Amino acid sequence: MRSVRERQSAPPTGGRAAARRTGGRRPSSRRRARPRRRGRALLAVLLAVAVLGTAAFLRAELRDRDGPQRNAPDARPPRAAPTSAPPPAPTRTAPTPSPTRTTIEVPERGSGTFDTARSSGETVGEGSRPLRYVVEVEEGLDVSPSEAAEEIADILGAPRGWTHDPANAFRLVGAGAPHDLSIRIATPATADALCWDGIGQDTGGEYNCEVPGGVVVNLRRWVEGSPTFDGPIHDYRALIINHEMGHFLGHSHMTCAGEGRLAPVMMQQIKGLNGCVANAWPYDEDGDLVTGPAA
Repeated sequence: MRSVRERQSAPPTGGRAAARRTGGRRPSSRRRARPRRRGRALLAVLLAVAVLGTAAFLRAELRDRDGPQRNAPDARPPRAAPTSAPPPAPTRTAPTPSPTRTTIEVPERGSGTFDTARSSGETVGEGSRPLRYVVEVEEGLDVSPSEAAEEIADILGAPRGWTHDPANAFRLVGAGAPHDLSIRIATPATADALCWDGIGQDTGGEYNCEVPGGVVVNLRRWVEGSPTFDGPIHDYRALIINHEMGHFLGHSHMTCAGEGRLAPVMMQQIKGLNGCVANAWPYDEDGDLVTGPAA
């Protein structure tokens, strides 16, 4: 046991000591409840975190279900709304070729010398002795000798052409090969000179002619066609070749056989049709020779 003095000098303990430290006042009940409030605040924070986590989870579920959001940095661009199909483009009808539609220049006169096409082809027709021909174009013209040769070969080999007669046959040969005749395309002045020298005919810068050893085609007719011939330029070129080759085969000029009938290919159709219908071929679609009275 301690003495009275020791008890008096000993430091107070328990509640008294606490009272002395606080100025003699005992702790209030409010202070004693503070730990309980802290627990409640912590619980509220945990509940808020749980709510926010649930909301974030639901937003993620909705985003995954509905697709990426527009403002997401790695989201794909939204799909364009479907639109109706554009109306079909209007159908365009190709214009009918005009016999005078061309960009080839037609000088009045040329060099007077010729380039011979190197093209060659197979024999067309059943004749026992094919007529071998070359195609020549006056130098400096905007006409390809090889293209002109191919076009003329197509004309002479056509079903309604002169090969419909089994006595006739033709063969295109190239430059330097033996041949029976030449088909020349020349400027108006050169064509006039060749026709005059060959048969003494004044072609007036407008017409073609058949001469000994060949055919002379006026470039103006080859390019521009004829005002009396309503059709593509290729058809008028067929009329030129079939008419002049017909002379070479021995056929003479004819005239119209009657109103509305096909004009004979041996008719000089550029000088007028006299009621006939322009025609580029010796034979009609039935295989009959188109004829008319002698001119």
